Order: sequence, then C-alpha cells, then structure tokens
Amino acid sequence: MAASLRTLGHWLARAEREYARRGVALGQVADNAHDEALYLLLRTLDLPLDSKPSVLKRALTPEEKARVAEVFRRRIEERVPPGYLTGEAWLGGLRFKVDERVIIPRSYFVEIIPQLRDWLPRGRPVRRAVDVCTGSGCLAVLLAKEFPRAQVDAIELSPEAAAVAEENIRLHRLGRRVKRWRSDVFDAVPPAKYDIILSNPPYVPTRELRGLPEEFKREPALALDGGRDGLDVIRKLLRQARTRLQPHGIVVLEVGGLRAAMDRVFAALEPHWFHTADGEDCVCLFHAAHLRRWRG
Repeated sequence: MAASLRTLGHWLARAEREYARRGVALGQVADNAHDEALYLLLRTLDLPLDSKPSVLKRALTPEEKARVAEVFRRRIEERVPPGYLTGEAWLGGLRFKVDERVIIPRSYFVEIIPQLRDWLPRGRPVRRAVDVCTGSGCLAVLLAKEFPRAQVDAIELSPEAAAVAEENIRLHRLGRRVKRWRSDVFDAVPPAKYDIILSNPPYVPTRELRGLPEEFKREPALALDGGRDGLDVIRKLLRQARTRLQPHGIVVLEVGGLRAAMDRVFAALEPHWFHTADGEDCVCLFHAAHLRRWRG
C-alpha cells in the first residue's frame, strides 16, 4: 500500500478498497471491512478504540505509515487473522488475549448468556456452570461475570489453548471462581452437577475445512473440526450431560450451520432455538428432563 497516504482516513479508505479487491475474508473481528480496518489502524497506532471521527484527519508520521503498511500487508497478502495481528479480541465489551493457539473469540453467546436466567427456576441462583471447549476462556469469563455467585469450570482439550484460557482467567481476576480443566469434554473432570452447561464446540464437518477461507484455516483445526457430520463433539457432550446436570439444568450449544442436522438427529430432545439479532439463530437449548429420558 502506498507510503504516501497522509491521514488515517486515507489509509482506511485504501484498506477498504484493497479488502474488496483482494477478497479478504471477514467475520473474525468484524463483519465489514470498514470496522475491521479501522480497528487495525487504531490498535496499530495505539489510539483509543472509542476515538471520535475526527481521528480520521490525523496525519501519520513516516514511522507510523511503515507500521500501518506492514500490518495491512500481513492482513491482506498473508491473510493473517486480525486478532493474531493485535494479540487480542473483544467479546461482550471485554478484552481477551489471543494468539495462534486459540480460535479468535466470536460468539452469539454474547446475546444469549444474559437470557439464560429466564430458563432456570425463578429466584434460584446459578451455583455452578461450565464452558466446554473453552478455547481462550472467553465464555467461561462471561459466565462468571453474568452469574457472580457461580463457580465456573472451563474445559479444554488442547494444552496450548488451555494456557491461553489461564491467562485470560487471570487477566479478569477470576482465578478463585473459574477453574480450568484439561479434558476431552467431561472425561477427566470429577463428577459435578451443573445448572448450566454451555459450549461453542467444534462443529465444522471435516470435509468442509478445506473450503474455509485462508484466514480461518490459520486457526487451530482442533477448534473447528466437528468430524464427518460436524456432530462428533456435540453427541459426546449431550450423552455425558445426562449425568452432569441438576434436575432443572440446561445445556446450551452454539452450532453454526447445523440447525437442520440438530433438529433431525436430536429431535427427541426438543431443542429450543434462540433468535439472534442477525437472524442466524444457531444457538439451541436442551432441558435436563429431556436428556434424562433420551436413549441416544
């Protein structure tokens, strides 16, 4: 990108054009080129993310131009995901550390977690919750923030991702309430009864991984690969959840494009689908009572 571009606004406009021309894949930090490119500019220049529009008139020094040019070169030419360039991601207004060891946090649970009280007995506090396949630990942290009286378990199979989750638990000063477990679903977790079991598990069918945009291929395959039909981890989680829930408990899963498959395979569990702001509606809920009767 031309080093002669003078202001932050000039760089933003050029980045948007290059994103479109080069077919840069979005969705890991923002769903549009303007917001992602502006985010990268502000973070690269150490400017506040809530900067006023007048920041676009800010002239860049030669050193700043060189830094910005290198960030956009890596983003557009090398297809490095934006969160890996900045070492962070934001979810629910909270900052999380991220790197190549974890999938970049993005989840409809930001909308759903505040609604979960409505699906539990009125007036009964959430005492224990768990985030299965926690990755960076972001959803475990959001659960702990939403339910301040709850103990939260954060389960992760990958030792590399688990180390990042531990960093984020410490970052948000939740070490006393959020406990990390390295486990394949509940295999290595001591028996416990949960009010809420939550998971954004791997759900991409294996055959579809090769067709993902390059940016998404850079994320850990373990966090994406859901097996032949995308349901491998989900099946295991639901089977194990039968003995892990309080009688009033719920399981809540984010499953991407698997809604039709979920409705077919788990029809006996009567999944409830939440409506999300963008209409994707890819988060479903299961009740303990239905799981106990299930013979899947």
